[in-house]
Amino acid sequence: MSHACYASNMAETITQRELRNDSGEIMRRLDQGEAFVVTRNGVPVGELIPLRRRRFVPRDSVVAAFAHAPAIDAGRFREDLDRHVTQDIEPRV
Repeated sequence: MSHACYASNMAETITQRELRNDSGEIMRRLDQGEAFVVTRNGVPVGELIPLRRRRFVPRDSVVAAFAHAPAIDAGRFREDLDRHVTQDIEPRV
């Protein structure tokens, strides 16, 4: 298996045959966060990327991240929502 760089992530390039023959190992590595680009006849045809898992973020980290965020005016925010989103109960067509 060879390595190639795709987008901002480092993804290992594997062939369609490697995916078929080594699927168990590839799935274990995918579960551990690795990404793969699958090729057929040397041409990239798809990506296997791990699903993003929800992570617990400590309260203090969230507070610090938003410490310098601008204040939100609740009334103005609600007016903006009402102007752009309908709250009517209607069946979707």
